[in-house]
Amino acid sequence: MRNWLGRGLALAIAGLLAGWNALPSAQARDKVFRVAFQKGGGNLIFLKERGILERKLAPLGWTVSWNEFQAGPQLLESLNIGAADFGPVGEAPPIFAQAAGASIVYAGYEPASPRNEAIIVPKDSPIKTIADLRKKRVALNKGSNVNYFLVRALEANGLTYQDIEPVYLAPADARAAFERGAVDAWVIWDPYYAAAEIGLGARSVADATGLAANVSFYIAARAIAEENPKVLTTVLAAIDEIDVWIRDNRKQYAAELSPKIGLPADIIERSVNRAELGARRVDAAVLAEQQKIADVFTRLKLIPKAINVFDAEWKTE
Repeated sequence: MRNWLGRGLALAIAGLLAGWNALPSAQARDKVFRVAFQKGGGNLIFLKERGILERKLAPLGWTVSWNEFQAGPQLLESLNIGAADFGPVGEAPPIFAQAAGASIVYAGYEPASPRNEAIIVPKDSPIKTIADLRKKRVALNKGSNVNYFLVRALEANGLTYQDIEPVYLAPADARAAFERGAVDAWVIWDPYYAAAEIGLGARSVADATGLAANVSFYIAARAIAEENPKVLTTVLAAIDEIDVWIRDNRKQYAAELSPKIGLPADIIERSVNRAELGARRVDAAVLAEQQKIADVFTRLKLIPKAINVFDAEWKTE
């Protein structure tokens, strides 16, 4: 599923990654697979409640522990201190992590879902096209997936990042600014995007189709990935199993998830209807696209040095 919660990367990650290697990230000796998940990560919530992962790993002699986090920075911190082995993130967090020397690998991913993020404006806004964003105040989460999407959208329409006034805000603050008219546009992902459409009547100027893939990744500690590849392969298969159920039961999924995360079912349903589902191994093509994002972040000086994304590839026999 989409990694839906806010990810305050540019500020939060710098602090989180400072001591990334302070503790070992895998605790293979106790055979407890430690999953970090976010409240909005519906597929992992359903996986946990149905006990699918526990049943899949039991024949291998492993148990599972689950730790919920309100947002990406806290999830990353759990990896930072060696308290988790595996977790879902968007495209940007692993780039920041790798630039800081984190010992992680790209274990799996969900298919591209570009319709799950968009540049939105108030319903009565005069802004109709990307070109109309010139000299406008645009809210976004700095260093996140939508940061890359915005750069691509501007460049595809003859503008540069310097042609707008970016306003860096986390999703909750961005929504407040958007509602009171303090910004002209907001670049955001689901379910915040769907909530703004349904609750505020916001309209989309453009989604990320043809501009940014919007892929969600499953990141693992390098040690557990290299020492226990069968465990990680089994985990991805279990996630794919619940993804298939969600794909075939989207309305039921939205109804069941709504009370668990405190969002109306219609918002969840709109979000999941825009998503492509199905966990799979990361391949060279996906990493090549990820490299493009890393290169943009290098050019924008959002990361301290250039990186080779393929250095974080999960390699097995």
